[in-house]
Amino acid sequence: MISSIIFILLLLGGGILFTINARKVRRNILLGKEINRKDNFPQRIKLMTLVSLGQRKMFERPIPAILHLFLYVAFVITQIELIEIICDGSLGSHRMFRPALGGFYTFMVSFIEILSVLAFIGTIAFLSRRNLLKVPRLVKNELNGWPKLDANLILLSEITLICFIFMMNGADEVLYSLHQSHAVDLNEGTLGLAISSHLGPFLFGGMSEHSLHIIERVGWWGHIGMVLWFLNYLPYSKHFHILLAFPNVFYSNLNPKGKFTNMDSVTNEVKAIFDPSFVPPVADPNIPMRFGAKEVTDLTWKQLLDSYTCTECGRCTSSCPANITGKLLSPRKIMMSTRDRLEEVGKNMDANGVFKDDGKSLLGDYITAEELWACTSCNACVQECPVNIDPLSIIIDMRRFIVMEQSAAPTELNGMFTNIENNGAPWQFGQADRLNWKNE
Repeated sequence: MISSIIFILLLLGGGILFTINARKVRRNILLGKEINRKDNFPQRIKLMTLVSLGQRKMFERPIPAILHLFLYVAFVITQIELIEIICDGSLGSHRMFRPALGGFYTFMVSFIEILSVLAFIGTIAFLSRRNLLKVPRLVKNELNGWPKLDANLILLSEITLICFIFMMNGADEVLYSLHQSHAVDLNEGTLGLAISSHLGPFLFGGMSEHSLHIIERVGWWGHIGMVLWFLNYLPYSKHFHILLAFPNVFYSNLNPKGKFTNMDSVTNEVKAIFDPSFVPPVADPNIPMRFGAKEVTDLTWKQLLDSYTCTECGRCTSSCPANITGKLLSPRKIMMSTRDRLEEVGKNMDANGVFKDDGKSLLGDYITAEELWACTSCNACVQECPVNIDPLSIIIDMRRFIVMEQSAAPTELNGMFTNIENNGAPWQFGQADRLNWKNE
């Protein structure tokens, strides 16, 4: 009874804490400007199924895709076992589904164990790729410090969780063989699990019943403890993409890549000039009118959702021609910087009730103009992202602010702007001379 009460309190506490942190993330995302992404519902469902659930874009790089698939499938399928653990912990039972499911129970838990072994292999491989092989896209400067620690911490946690699973199942296998399991069907041979039926006797055979019960309980409590820890770690980690990848892909930009959006602020200004009957929408006096984006609140909620969904895998940066040729731009760093600034704004709001000007902004303090102007607008980063993040849209909006509000475009662009204004073309000759090449 006491253990059930402790379990329920831990479960409720973990759930409440996660809800509080998840609501803060949601609040931060909704600081962005409104954008309509509710059209073409069937197409969006299809895209989410293929890209998020089906991992379609991951398999453009087969080796990491297969390793990731091990972890992904294990994570999804093991939630079935988690349901039983929650029921057992709440009711004080042990393997309560086994009597009713019989052989199917053995099959499912065995399948979960096999997936756990594959996940263990994938985790070791990912640790090696980051820390031993040092794959170039995984050792860039923007990953120094917390991002590297975050990645390693979650991988080590995955290994710990798998160890707890096999402690629980392995010790229980030996207890079953001794007819000393917690379960009601004490006289029925063993569990017969695919891995633990061999691993359990090898590791725990010959131990006393008391020691086996302790190991099994440590594995059981460790399993649920790691799940609750992981759940509440997610909002602070890049691994929040586990939950956000689905809505992020659902709300993808369905327009052809390279099609830029029109700014409502500019459109309304032009309409007001050429259409005397046009009535511009009433602007919120608390929101400053800006052309482009200087701060995270100038971006759309989808761009902010992108920043929280970023997996920091670096596929965008490894495909970026500017980064490949040594330029400062890294699309991954654009997303990470946006998220970092958004988190800082959120903490500011938590501390002061409302946002209190801290003298910082996304442009300048987190992302520099040099990074933005290195972009070739080729959309390689958008194409490569496995969860359909769009770093280019943020880059373009910040460039617009530099040009239209700061008048700080590069000299080459200023010359082009002047030529377009005076000659109607980017070149230094008039309209009448533009087609002279035909006569040559």
